[in-house]
Amino acid sequence: MSKAAIKHPYITQDKRICRGSPIISGTRTRVIDIVIEHEYLGYTPDAIVDAHPYLNLSQVYDVLSYYYEHREKLDQEIRERKVQVEELRKQHQLKINE
Repeated sequence: MSKAAIKHPYITQDKRICRGSPIISGTRTRVIDIVIEHEYLGYTPDAIVDAHPYLNLSQVYDVLSYYYEHREKLDQEIRERKVQVEELRKQHQLKINE
């Protein structure tokens, strides 16, 4: 009997959904958003489920497992997004002050 490897049963990627960013299957919730809540905002997995009642703990723990396996890539994406946010803030601040 052959065994199928199921590494992350709750994570999927589709270029047509969320620009190809990894998401939780059956949702439009991006892995990176859950990672930010956990790693940067300090939410526990239980708190994440409370904030997203359509998720369950298995999904959240799978997201975290996926993150730790792809940490370098996802951390780079988070850094890039921070730069984009700062650029947008500066642009809008200039418009407000004009």
